Amino acid sequence: MDDAIVIGSGPNGLSAAVTMARAGLRVRVFERAATVGGAARTLPLTLSGFRHDVGAAVHPLALASPFFRAFELERRMQFVIPEVSYTQPLAGAQGAAAFRDLALTAEQLGRDGTAWLRLFRPLVEHIDGVTDFTASQMLRWPRDPVTALRFGLRALEQGGPLWNARFREDAAPALLTGVIAHSIGRMPSLASAAVGLTLAAHGHARGWPVPVGGSQSIIDAMADDLAAHGGVIEVGREVTDVRELGDARIIIADTSAKALARLARDVLPDRYVRRLSRLRYGDAVAKVDFALDGPVPWAFEHARRSPTVHLGGTRRRIQRAEQAVAAGRIPSDPYVLVSQPTIVDPTRAPAGKHVLWAYIHVPRDSPHDPTEDVIRAVEAAAPGFRELILASTSHTARDLEGIDPNLVGGDISAGAITLPQLIARPRLSPRPWRTPRRGLYLGSSSTPPASGVHGLSGFYAARLALRDVLRLPVPDLGVDAVRTTLSARG
Repeated sequence: MDDAIVIGSGPNGLSAAVTMARAGLRVRVFERAATVGGAARTLPLTLSGFRHDVGAAVHPLALASPFFRAFELERRMQFVIPEVSYTQPLAGAQGAAAFRDLALTAEQLGRDGTAWLRLFRPLVEHIDGVTDFTASQMLRWPRDPVTALRFGLRALEQGGPLWNARFREDAAPALLTGVIAHSIGRMPSLASAAVGLTLAAHGHARGWPVPVGGSQSIIDAMADDLAAHGGVIEVGREVTDVRELGDARIIIADTSAKALARLARDVLPDRYVRRLSRLRYGDAVAKVDFALDGPVPWAFEHARRSPTVHLGGTRRRIQRAEQAVAAGRIPSDPYVLVSQPTIVDPTRAPAGKHVLWAYIHVPRDSPHDPTEDVIRAVEAAAPGFRELILASTSHTARDLEGIDPNLVGGDISAGAITLPQLIARPRLSPRPWRTPRRGLYLGSSSTPPASGVHGLSGFYAARLALRDVLRLPVPDLGVDAVRTTLSARG
């Protein structure tokens, strides 16, 4: 009999499974798809030899996540940390670049360089305090209250009517707005500003790392560790009701709140099921992957060196595009997030070739195909891009939920990123991962700290389950602990 069962093999599902297997439990993971990883898979979506990430290709939280740091992910796989974390092309050959070096970033922002330094230096110098405040749940006292206060004041500034008061020119606010837009929501808003400030601060502190071989490398590192500790993953195994899982003492669902309400409707109180069902989902992405005959000829030179490029122009233009999406429309001039990982990781494409993915924001469950929107936006910033396209594959917001049910209607955060839903996700509780059914936990992005490849939602759920059910401490997750355990087993 299994001690613990995990539903779903995304980063959160595997972090939960690894944690419990390291504690000595017999763990089994059920994955409905034919391969592990959820939205963190890397697949040949266009042509043979071209490998594309289904979800994010660049991971600002991978080196900051307390779970991955304890797991010593950097010792298990290779990351490339680019000098330029992200860029924001503007008109012609103009633009702005966020270097990992904060001072260098400020130097190229003209009159707003000092303002950028004042905004980010206290956060970058105390990045662990930022991580502590933003990478858990809010109903606890922060370990670094001064940094938490500084972060909160900056989020209030950039999330409210004074968001332009700090800046005098276009480049700096456009650069920051491109990161804020990752949250997919109205601007300015407190939640969106918090997301943007967190990502931007990590861009200067530890960089935005790119996993060599794709996001699948992160998944494979966790799957290998799980297997080394006796855990089992069954692919092609869809769970339709938690009652079919037998007498497992712990069940952790790496599913959306909506899915857990369906899977556990008959074992959970009606009030809690209603709470799960009321979690509001946000707007969505529509994505297109390209196989390219060469690198993108960006007019803004720094964009040729950055794996992440934000398109959409000035702060005001991006704001208008995001407001259109929030109003239920497809913007005529959308914000476009571009990822070009092969400029630092050539293993993902044949020699001399490149992969690129990009998405636009659309209303949830939209059937809109983003291909021409993306080509038009990239071509405007990189004349000649269209001629480089060897093949492309697009996925509408509606398609994405079919690929991964956690992407409800194409919402990549498994629940809208709003201030109320960051505090009560999926309900107001100091232990939001615990359900009223003993031994049953929700450990997905529908719980804190929400979206991102960080493994923390699953880790927090597993840590709580070990304590609640078995009175066990959190095990050692490091690489050397693997060798000690295997040696002890003989």
